Formats: sequence, structure tokens, C-alpha cells
Amino acid sequence: MPDVTVLFRWEDGADQDLGLPTYATSGAAGADLRANFPDRATMTLAPGARALVPTGLSMEIPEGFEVQVRPRSGLALKHGITLPNAPGTIDSDYRGPLSVILQNTGDVPFEIAHGDRIAQMVVAPVVQAQLKLAETLTQTARGSGGFGSTGRG
Repeated sequence: MPDVTVLFRWEDGADQDLGLPTYATSGAAGADLRANFPDRATMTLAPGARALVPTGLSMEIPEGFEVQVRPRSGLALKHGITLPNAPGTIDSDYRGPLSVILQNTGDVPFEIAHGDRIAQMVVAPVVQAQLKLAETLTQTARGSGGFGSTGRG
């Protein structure tokens, strides 16, 4: 496994006492991201609403890697809190604030408190393909069947 280092920088006004993202267990694939509101406030997310939640961080991802931002399974199951663009991709050349788009798909308002774990980030390798135009494509048994063509739903 390659040794990959992601560098972080605190945004102005961020609560540094919350610390950097952390892996909850030794086998965790994702590191937890926390809500870091500059005024240490809370935010209420109404049913159906979405909001951009700051983490108080920006980062430098090594070239050849990306960071994928994913929902937390407990928030999704228990409260309907998810990421509408999951997984969100952060490219290695982005240096702006790390924020998370949260959406409430539940039936009741959900309160996001300062310091709450809101998402997880996974560092993953990136391959950039050569993109070429072709006159024909090779045939397969599946062919052009899609959207449920190999089974139910």
C-alpha cells in the first residue's frame, strides 16, 4: 500500500480544537469530517433541504489521487441525511475550502451541531484514460442492454 499524505490547512475562524479528520477504527476506509461553523452555531436542515456545511479546512491532495466525500451510513439510515452528489470528488489541484453538501431526505428537521461528524472522506488513486473516438466498438454478450437488462431492477 502506498504511503499517501494529505496536507490540511485551517481556514480563518475555524475551530482548531475539533482536530483534523480521523479514522474511527484501524480498518476504516474513510476519515470522519466534522461540521466546523465559524460562529460555533448549529444549523437546522429542513426536510428536502440541502446546505453547504463547512469543515474549516482546505487541503492538498497528492497528484494521482482524489478525495471522495461520502455519506455516513448511520446518519443516512436513522435521519435520512445524505450527500446528493455522493460520492463527491475533490481533485488534487483544488485548494479551496472543504465543505460538504448535505441533504435531508427525512421527514423531520435535522439539527447539525458544531463538531458533528457529517461525512467521511476516502483517499483514492486516479487513472486518467486516453480518450479516443472509434468507428466501431467490440461486441459483447450484453451488448447495449442497460438499466436493468441483466436482472430485476
